[in-house]
Amino acid sequence: MEQQFEQLSFEAISRQFKEAADFVCQRVVNREEVVEQAICALLTGEHLLLQSRTGVGKSLLAEQLFAMFSGARVFRIQASKEQQPDSYFGALDIEELKRGRIVHNIEGSLVDSEFAFIDEIFDANDFTLRALLSVLNERQLMRGVQCVPARLHTVIAATNYLRVSEITEAILDRFLYKAVILPDKEPYVQYKIAQQYLLHSGKPVTPPRQIPFALLRYVWRIVTGQHPERQITVRPELIYFANLVIRYYEVLRNRALREHYRGATPPIDFYISPRTQAKALDLLRAIALLHGRDHAVHEDVGKLYFIFATVGSPEEVELFRKAYTTVLHSLSASNGFEQLRLLLSFQSLLEQLCRDKALMFQPLTALTNSPLRRTLLEWLKETFGGADQTVQQNKRVLEQFLRDFVPCCEEVRELKLALERELAALLQSLQ
Repeated sequence: MEQQFEQLSFEAISRQFKEAADFVCQRVVNREEVVEQAICALLTGEHLLLQSRTGVGKSLLAEQLFAMFSGARVFRIQASKEQQPDSYFGALDIEELKRGRIVHNIEGSLVDSEFAFIDEIFDANDFTLRALLSVLNERQLMRGVQCVPARLHTVIAATNYLRVSEITEAILDRFLYKAVILPDKEPYVQYKIAQQYLLHSGKPVTPPRQIPFALLRYVWRIVTGQHPERQITVRPELIYFANLVIRYYEVLRNRALREHYRGATPPIDFYISPRTQAKALDLLRAIALLHGRDHAVHEDVGKLYFIFATVGSPEEVELFRKAYTTVLHSLSASNGFEQLRLLLSFQSLLEQLCRDKALMFQPLTALTNSPLRRTLLEWLKETFGGADQTVQQNKRVLEQFLRDFVPCCEEVRELKLALERELAALLQSLQ
């Protein structure tokens, strides 16, 4: 099945998903940002939580998004406090239950579907929500003796409110993408909404051209780095830049929390887990693909608020944009990105030497690639009057290279200090 997609360029794939997004935006008026976020959720195989007051089109948005794909089953449910897990996973097998075993008949259930829409998810009781955790995260139904892989690709859940408990916090963590949809009372927007209602009575519409679900899964493999041949590259300095932005955003969010509580310690701090931070790489690749590129660029980092902020919350989005522009200007005003690229190449060399310490007895310039190799050769010529002619100089070369390196900004200085510690540990292990 995937062979038919191998000939598609990234530009051609991008066009299909942009056309789908444009069609959804025609039907769901004035929700372009949330639609783009939702497309990213689909490309990365993650879940999306929509919060709003009643009647702003959460259900229409979810249903229209799912209608853009062919060959995928959609599970739909309105959550309630009375429901038990079998409402989601299928009825219990009575014969198995007589033997004391919990086994669900999963046919047609959440487990057996590629897409799902759960309306008013927080109306479900905590027992049922707890049962959903493994399906949402591990894509596995684990109930009693039953352990079944789930077909589930993406869940869109909707809620009118948030309730706080240990389980709901875990559920929120499973929804990497979150959005708040506010009612839009502008007369012209209301007029456009009325036009769409007159045409389609508030129901989703099958587009002239649907995207095969198999293509979505194919793209998902590329975006998540699982395709053996087709890849979207994210350069090391771009990853480091993204991590700097994320860290500063976390600082800004916690600073805003302290200001909100007038300097007192907030009841809970804002925390970004390493798992969420790692998944930012998938989002970077998804954004690059949506622009028809096989590589990520600096501007793509500015869209990471899709997972670190709540789309539709101006305060959160503006704080992320502030973090992005502040770090970007700090690195761009000097030679920051080039210095990051060089130091991260040096770090790659240290990793090589840590894995195989016998390489310390070879000329270092024979091990390094550009841009580090060229820089080392030039630096060795200036410092020692030539290339590393004796392998015994390697230790001195590594130490002197970092010692002579002058960081252009605080972010680069911090990386240099980390590499100095890493180099010291390597040389200590050689003694």
